[in-house]
Amino acid sequence: MIKITTPCRIHMTLIDMNGEIGRVDGGAGLTLSSPNIRITAEEAEEVSIEGLQGFADRMKKAAKTLLPEGKGIRINVQEVYPAHVGFGSGTQSSLAAAAAVNELYGLGKNVRELALTVKRGGTSGIGVTAFEKGGFIVDGGHKFKDKGGFMPSAASRVPPGPVLFREDFPDWDIVIAIPNEKGMHDQEEIDVFKEFCPLPIEEVREVAHMVLMKMMPAVIEGDIESFGAAVNHVQTVGFNKRESTIWPGFVKNIASLMRSRSYGAGVSSFGPVVYAFVDNREEGRQLQTEVQKMLDESVGGVTMMIRAKNSGAEVSKT
Repeated sequence: MIKITTPCRIHMTLIDMNGEIGRVDGGAGLTLSSPNIRITAEEAEEVSIEGLQGFADRMKKAAKTLLPEGKGIRINVQEVYPAHVGFGSGTQSSLAAAAAVNELYGLGKNVRELALTVKRGGTSGIGVTAFEKGGFIVDGGHKFKDKGGFMPSAASRVPPGPVLFREDFPDWDIVIAIPNEKGMHDQEEIDVFKEFCPLPIEEVREVAHMVLMKMMPAVIEGDIESFGAAVNHVQTVGFNKRESTIWPGFVKNIASLMRSRSYGAGVSSFGPVVYAFVDNREEGRQLQTEVQKMLDESVGGVTMMIRAKNSGAEVSKT
């Protein structure tokens, strides 16, 4: 039997949604210790997904793309987190199923090969690298001639972009708000990319400057003040700026409160997950309590205080 526990990730910013110099996408993101997707898997005559069913179709499809002819797999899903909220569940669930087949049948594929097979990472490579290595990640996007347009990962068929930077993240507390709502996905996502892209090259340069000269050094130096300032800044420019115009009111209110009570806060991907970085656990708990109250009085949901995960998915055989 194979046991797999995946992390999740927050996506902080896309970098280049202009393409003028020949590349698009690229981004910065962070692997989280929880919530998780946890499965067990064993050989079987057919393909079946048991237990929690939120990602059954996605996992079945991923498994079938890798299974040797005439082989099957039984996957028991023991823990999941919500889909379409900004945690990258599509990549993590697909890679979990693919990794289970890979281990059970000794296929010898690495994580990036699995991602290419199950068609993940077509816009952002953050989730694939989170599954593989964890930590804070910056990826370099794709050649525009290969991708051919501006589109979300679910609609793209190019491999994950190259990892430009991966570093262990400091032991800072992270307050997470998970509202009981879904963010944009599927055709809605595609339409947003079509509406807003290409972005002005000046904003692309501003995001790239902030990531390279403030966010990345702050991770290496353990400078939460500079890192938080960079997180706040990239919410106000580039693709994040456009996304903020279509956030629901409750997301805007939660993000505003969390930003005022932390070093930096943002919305992951299309949301509605909101995250904030703090270095005082007591203040973090107080913020968590206030955000939970806001959720209870609006759409419902849960809050968590967690830390980053500096390693990838846990895969073991029993």
